[in-house]
Amino acid sequence: MKPPRITPSEVDVQLAEKRILSNGVALYTLASEDFEVLRITFVFRAGSAVQTVPFSASAAANLLSEGAADRTAREIAEQLDYYGSWFDVNIDRDYVYVSFAMLSKFFDHTLEVAEAILLRPTFPEEELRTYAAKRKQRLAIDRTKVDVEAREAFARALFGARHPYGISSDEALYDSLTREDVVAFYRRFYTAERCFVVCSGRIGEHELEAIGSLAGRLPHGVAEPEPLFPEPETQHEAFVAHPGAVQASLRLGRLLFPRQHPDFVGMQVVATALGGYFGSRLMQNLRERNGYTYGVVAAMVNFERAGYFAVATQVGTDVVREALGEIYREIERLRTEPMPEEELELVKNMMTGEMMRILDGPFGIADVTIENILCGTDNTVIGRNIRSIRSMTPTDVQHLAQRYLAREDLVTVVAGAGNPMA
Repeated sequence: MKPPRITPSEVDVQLAEKRILSNGVALYTLASEDFEVLRITFVFRAGSAVQTVPFSASAAANLLSEGAADRTAREIAEQLDYYGSWFDVNIDRDYVYVSFAMLSKFFDHTLEVAEAILLRPTFPEEELRTYAAKRKQRLAIDRTKVDVEAREAFARALFGARHPYGISSDEALYDSLTREDVVAFYRRFYTAERCFVVCSGRIGEHELEAIGSLAGRLPHGVAEPEPLFPEPETQHEAFVAHPGAVQASLRLGRLLFPRQHPDFVGMQVVATALGGYFGSRLMQNLRERNGYTYGVVAAMVNFERAGYFAVATQVGTDVVREALGEIYREIERLRTEPMPEEELELVKNMMTGEMMRILDGPFGIADVTIENILCGTDNTVIGRNIRSIRSMTPTDVQHLAQRYLAREDLVTVVAGAGNPMA
């Protein structure tokens, strides 16, 4: 006997408590006594979009732990390892996320290392040169792969080669990156004005005061206007030649809007139906029916100042035209035929279930909280989004596809051995 399927229509997600520190940093806490763990994430508006020297943003982020005023990179790594603590840095176009996770009983020891990493990094010259050489080699190797070539070409086609979201810097510029470049970026962007902190897990008064003390010592930066981004220069077709490639990488999509737009959630439903789960339309067509690919994905992508819809896959070089034709055909089918109610219900359940999976545990809730803060809202939006998803009708899906996925608006990029658009 199968257990009953329960599909939540309402979700009550913990709201973060917020306090403003003496230096203006916002500290958000999600306290939970269920787990003897704690995670602290410092979010800085210090992504690659604001750098003026290529690779300085990623170098500053990745070299934070490579030496501090009172300890070496090895001592930092050994202390974190000894206490079983976890340190991670992620960077995207807009933000840097610096996270420390630890057992509650080793909080003080881990926070001591966090203080050294955040407030007293030294960016040693030797570590920078080693880092730059490795990253240069890795990027050069990555750019011999068709999927990387297509991804970078797609960003250029959407935004333009001069736009911070579309630029692809030559890996040779790692050779000219200096310690002064990295230090200047750190001093300019790792400041109180450009930071907020999210803490989740077992948080008592001692932990709250200690984290507040550390974040409260982030220095103030010099007031300056936000950099002006040029208008996107969209190119509707692009081909990257890769002689000898046995597979081609395909990217299709278009510029749309960031997550705050009222149609973003609806377009997530459209994208999920197309290529957001294993049984999606594109998977059934390209993989199951035609055998063109092992996998295909469609999604909405969100940046701070923009957002876009994208389809991505890799196919054999001999079936590029056919694969592109099937992708266009599936998009057009969404525009011209109402989706069956049963299929739409499956899509809704997939999306709701994925939200429930992400929200399982304090760290998942913290990740969603960070995303919501960046979008200017709070965790009450999760319930609203689920209600929006559950209320979608086949007509809604069709109207969104008609409005935003017209063939003439789509950008198509191919990296491979032959140009199917010639």
